[in-house]
Amino acid sequence: MSFRRFPQLRTLKSQSFHTSARAQSLGPLALSKAEQISANWKGTNATGGTTKNFIGGEFVESKTNQWIEAHDPSTQTVLSRVPQTTDAEFKEAVDAASQAYKTWSRTSVVTRQRFVLELQHLLRQNADAIANSIVLEQGKTLADAHGDLLRGLQVVESAAGITSTLMGDKIEVSKDMDTETRRVPLGVCASVAPFNFPAMIPLWTIPMAAVTGNTLILKPSERDPGAAMMIAELCQRAGLPPGVLNVVHGGVPTVNAICDHPAIKAISFVGGDKAGKHIYERGTRNGKRVQANLGAKNHAILMPDANKNLAINSIVGAAFGAAGQRCMAVSVAVIVGDTSAWIPGLVERAQMLKVNGGFEEGADLGPLISPAAKERVVHLISSAEEDGGKILLDGRNFQAPGVYANGNFVGPTIIQGGTSMRCYQQEIFGPVLVVLQAETLDEAIEIINENKYGNGAAIFTQSGATARRFETEVNVGQLGINVPIPVPLPMFSWSGNKGSVLGDIGFYGKSGINFYTQNKTTTSLWRAEDAVGNRASVDMPTHH
Repeated sequence: MSFRRFPQLRTLKSQSFHTSARAQSLGPLALSKAEQISANWKGTNATGGTTKNFIGGEFVESKTNQWIEAHDPSTQTVLSRVPQTTDAEFKEAVDAASQAYKTWSRTSVVTRQRFVLELQHLLRQNADAIANSIVLEQGKTLADAHGDLLRGLQVVESAAGITSTLMGDKIEVSKDMDTETRRVPLGVCASVAPFNFPAMIPLWTIPMAAVTGNTLILKPSERDPGAAMMIAELCQRAGLPPGVLNVVHGGVPTVNAICDHPAIKAISFVGGDKAGKHIYERGTRNGKRVQANLGAKNHAILMPDANKNLAINSIVGAAFGAAGQRCMAVSVAVIVGDTSAWIPGLVERAQMLKVNGGFEEGADLGPLISPAAKERVVHLISSAEEDGGKILLDGRNFQAPGVYANGNFVGPTIIQGGTSMRCYQQEIFGPVLVVLQAETLDEAIEIINENKYGNGAAIFTQSGATARRFETEVNVGQLGINVPIPVPLPMFSWSGNKGSVLGDIGFYGKSGINFYTQNKTTTSLWRAEDAVGNRASVDMPTHH
């Protein structure tokens, strides 16, 4: 089975930086960052070398003959060669995790807490290096790359509360009889991370799995594994024992191995519909617990009474930030009433955004992840006119300056039309905002509820009654009221619904603890009279 977001494997010969027939050169800003990463980090390389496996506490060169080129999406420069981890290497990783589980699961909760406390400190110390890797491999602007890391860091910090959040329940159910429920770890778990959040998503899973006593096999995206490899090294520096975290690489073969290996008890996935459905179905068929966050189509309702400046700034930022490559990006604006009161402002504000390489000063959004992603986005934009829509702002022919001329850039695009357009029905995952018109709030809510996805929705209004109606009636898991991207902080949990999720346990927060643990209930009886009694009871026990 093939997945749209997994690049095809190829056998590649060893090559040096900048010599690939399809590679271009990094600009001076990026080149210095790439050289620093290659010199200072064990598991990743940004100057044409190889990305390592991390198995049993060691960064190991793969013996594979199948490699995937990781490119800078701003220039097409080959940054690293990522292995398709071999079957033998994958088995070594699972074996290392299984062995480590025997001791890590019995390690005290305060020791596991100490690990995440030290990890958060190291992440802050090395934030610039991790952000630089994200800019190089994923294409985000530097500020957005820091935000990627920060949202993951918040989960690390929240996980430090495990000494309170892991507490079980106990009650004396009868005289001298106690029933106690404890949360215990599952065993070896796995995490399959997407390209669009190369730091945040690994940090959704690593701390939650570790503090609850599990061990973890992480497969970062083969397009941008650098941040995950740096995080793995920081976990090692923070005192995480060998084998508790292992990192493997590749495409479909690695994913299928994760789904099939009997030692792996649970899988966490974030990504596209096709891969997510495959992992959920194959994993659950093999008896695994699976949480999967899939595609999205997030709507924002603009009411006539909304604070116009706030709403326009919010919509434009949420639609085009990270080049629209966020599962919580606002991709649809539903204008209630007169669209002419909103569209000129949206277009004008979007035109002000600066599209450029992520290290360039003032850049607001960078490139898409790959030429294939750009081709798909351009195709969906073009389909709008075929489907009766109108392109109000067209970013298809955006030309990036200088060294970025070969990058995967698409400029901000705004399309006005209806719900029958393909660009509305499909997740675009690019810098494209579809504008719909509704006569009433009820009609706007109906549009949202009829969409198959349910990650997020927002409303902009100054009416508390309108906001309450929206909150009550909209069938979407994460709602924002005058907030465009309502991703909950980790004291709460991710709560997307409908076609955006598979599995019934969310990410991080209380749900994250539930996902990585199972309940064990013990009933015990210690009666003082049993020390001297000499007659057995044959009556049915009723615990009175």
